[in-house]
Amino acid sequence: MRVHVANHPLITHKLTVLRDERTPSPMFRQLVEELVTLLAYEATRNVHVEPVAIRTPVTETTGVKLSEPRPLVVPILRAGLGMLEGMVKLMPTAEVGFLGMLRDEVTLQPATYAERLPDDLSDRQCFVLDPMLATGGSLGAAIDFLFARGAQDVTAICILGAPEGVAAIEKQVGDRDVTLVLGALDERLDEKGYIVPGLGDAGDRLYGTV
Repeated sequence: MRVHVANHPLITHKLTVLRDERTPSPMFRQLVEELVTLLAYEATRNVHVEPVAIRTPVTETTGVKLSEPRPLVVPILRAGLGMLEGMVKLMPTAEVGFLGMLRDEVTLQPATYAERLPDDLSDRQCFVLDPMLATGGSLGAAIDFLFARGAQDVTAICILGAPEGVAAIEKQVGDRDVTLVLGALDERLDEKGYIVPGLGDAGDRLYGTV
């Protein structure tokens, strides 16, 4: 598994505001969108493209376009939905699927409660969106789900990660082709499975507690 932790002053600045408990939900949502777009530049570095002939106002030349089948962006509901707009702004022609994952707050184990994905993901590059990589349970289950559908190349984008979660994902994916892109790698998990220093519950801060 390849792990890339972003090291850019703009990302660190936006993360600082995102972490602040005083940041209201509208600003929180805007910052998440901006952060995902920045992280997506790194996450899509190896996106599959193919040559295409075009004519500029001056001459004919060759550029590139996204290859078929198109990349698939998969936010993990509900918090991952807040990352979707930032990702599709960068790749507007990508297709979008959804996975609903729920973590049991006692056992910390994930369960899938909803999915909207193609039956066959062969030859599809998949980009999974999940704001927080804490224990790794939900993200690991989502990655397994995609590979079970035939995916061969999965990139996960997380705003924050904990060392415990990174280690869990690395152990789980084995020799499968997985890339993990993080906005920051934080210190640790607390006894409740929350990232420290973290930013709290990303879903609640995006959408409220309902």
